[in-house]
Amino acid sequence: MAQPPFSLHGKIALITGAAAGIGRATVAAFSKAGAKVIATDRDPSGLERLPAGSDGLRTAVLDVTDPDAIAGVVAQAGPIDILFNCAGIVPSGAVLDTTRQEWQRAFDINVTSIFDMSRAVLPGMIERGGGNIINVASVVSTIKTAPNRAAYAATKAAVVALTKSVALDYVGKGIRCNAICPGTVDTPSLEARIAATGEAEAARCAFVARQPMGRLGSAEEIAAAALYLASPESAFVTGHAMVIDGGFSL
Repeated sequence: MAQPPFSLHGKIALITGAAAGIGRATVAAFSKAGAKVIATDRDPSGLERLPAGSDGLRTAVLDVTDPDAIAGVVAQAGPIDILFNCAGIVPSGAVLDTTRQEWQRAFDINVTSIFDMSRAVLPGMIERGGGNIINVASVVSTIKTAPNRAAYAATKAAVVALTKSVALDYVGKGIRCNAICPGTVDTPSLEARIAATGEAEAARCAFVARQPMGRLGSAEEIAAAALYLASPESAFVTGHAMVIDGGFSL
């Protein structure tokens, strides 16, 4: 049987936000590449719907805002070679439209969860002499912004900065850490936000119209980038924020 272009055979990968969208597509990509995947999400029904296409696929319900739950899942998982931090939310609103509670929730889910997940896996990675952390940021971050995305842009900018800090602090320990910065990707999360506008057709057309390529990205395209960053082929890449946005930031 032909091997995929990027092989993860013998690797154990832990993925958050795995039940849908980019996380789900990355579960499939990593599994196809031979990794033993531990798929986590707060949605148990979504985890149950993951395709059982790999003998190494395990699932665990996980609220990434709960440090004790994170510690439990990581301890039960055993040695982790790859951590893919995909769990996140996309809050709307300018500064004056965003409550302090909404601001804090965005940071808890989008940033602090990555901090806690990284703290949970790094000691084991360091002990074994290597590891790979990949964080989902966004092109709406340090790269550009978008209207009514104050909390979202701030959290994703923080993810990029945290990624670079982890990369620099642990590069001498054999750890690589990179971020993926997607543009607008066609996922269930986007569909929910489009539906919430009350004018779904117009909202979808507006999202497409701002894309120079004239289309939205797919979850599988983002997963392909995650697979590259997880693979030995990217061994010289660390501290990088990879933009995948169809020209949105140009």
